[in-house]
Amino acid sequence: MITDWKSESRKLIWGVVVFVACFAMPVDWPRFSKAVFEALALTKWYAQEHVLLCLIPAFFIAGAIAVFVSQASVMKYLGPQAPKVLAYGVASVSGTILAVCSCTVLPLFAGIWRMGAGLGPATAFLYSGPAINVLAIILTARILGLEIGIARAVGAILFSIVIGLIMHLIYRKEETAKADAAMMMPEAQVDRPLWQNVLYFGAMVGILVFANWGKPDVASGFWHGVWSGKWLITSVFAVALALILGVWFSIKWWKLAAVAAATVAAWLVSASWIAPAIHGAADGHHLPWEAMIPFAVAVVGLSVILAVRNDPSGEWFYQSWTFTKQITPLLLFGVLVAGFLLGRPGEEGMIPNAWVARLVGGNSLWANVFAALIGAFMYFATLTEVPILQGLMGSGMGKGPALAMLLAGPAVSLPSMLVIRSIMGTQKTVVFVSLVVVMATISGMIFGAMP
Repeated sequence: MITDWKSESRKLIWGVVVFVACFAMPVDWPRFSKAVFEALALTKWYAQEHVLLCLIPAFFIAGAIAVFVSQASVMKYLGPQAPKVLAYGVASVSGTILAVCSCTVLPLFAGIWRMGAGLGPATAFLYSGPAINVLAIILTARILGLEIGIARAVGAILFSIVIGLIMHLIYRKEETAKADAAMMMPEAQVDRPLWQNVLYFGAMVGILVFANWGKPDVASGFWHGVWSGKWLITSVFAVALALILGVWFSIKWWKLAAVAAATVAAWLVSASWIAPAIHGAADGHHLPWEAMIPFAVAVVGLSVILAVRNDPSGEWFYQSWTFTKQITPLLLFGVLVAGFLLGRPGEEGMIPNAWVARLVGGNSLWANVFAALIGAFMYFATLTEVPILQGLMGSGMGKGPALAMLLAGPAVSLPSMLVIRSIMGTQKTVVFVSLVVVMATISGMIFGAMP
């Protein structure tokens, strides 16, 4: 006999919904089939381009924050009682160092949030991380014009501070309670000097930044030189990290040497056989397999070394793995849905690009609101928002909606919303996303009204 009718009726309703969806699935409709292909293609592209080089280093950094950065230190500099100029100043310019997208910043945000960072500075960091990307702002100014490039840079910095302050004010009672609890915390015990932690985190951040260094549009100059040597620079940071692990974390040198030897062997094999075979294939694959494969071998080797240790370095791996389990499934699901609805850059999903282009024409309030909403839900990889906006502006998009999409798009996305909700709850996520959309709309209206 069924006693819990409420629970069983919910299951019945979901069962009916799934059955109807399967029964009526329009598999013969070309647009539906194209949208399914775009969803899978975007997910494949995301897994190839962002999971290994972006997310994995970010997970290790987040795990290190959880283990090696004391809660008292986080509360001191980013907590509710921290000096506002210091806390928001650091958070609002973080994107100038981290060239990350709205998804890659999530493990770092989760790390400082769990360690007690104030809601205001934490959300300022969450917005500024992907929004204030120096390379993206330079590319915006060069392709879309100096005016919109400056507007994007100034707007992003101001956005992060204003959004953080508003979030702090809305939840000030909760923040006050957190601050009171922080005052009762004992002074943190320091296991190693600050300069050692700076070098330790600097090595990991260096790997994250230079492994994802984008190719500039000019085949000469300083930035092109950096891009040409990105893997050599990344290797230097990797060697520095290995030395730090051996000297300060007491990891046996033969283990580090074994991982290094396996990495070098993987590079020789991939550069000599695998990469030439793939690059010569008919699909024209462009991924740098000669670097990707040894990078993966190094990550697996480091994980094997850390996973069996019963000390803080083992805890570092455990915390990194915890972030991986929490964030990765939500991100991939969100990318799948975003690809189904909006497609990849230059391609269409269920929503035709022509609809978007018509709805963001001119500088009306509706055009700015719609541009901000589309930007907030669409997934923009680092630097891809510029060519997308270039195409939309060529189709009649006003400069106001263009700025609104630039300020909302790179900072949040449907995949990131799912993860943010799992970190700080539904209500705070809705408030944060709403603030981003509203402020992007207001900025677009003001910018569009300028002569």
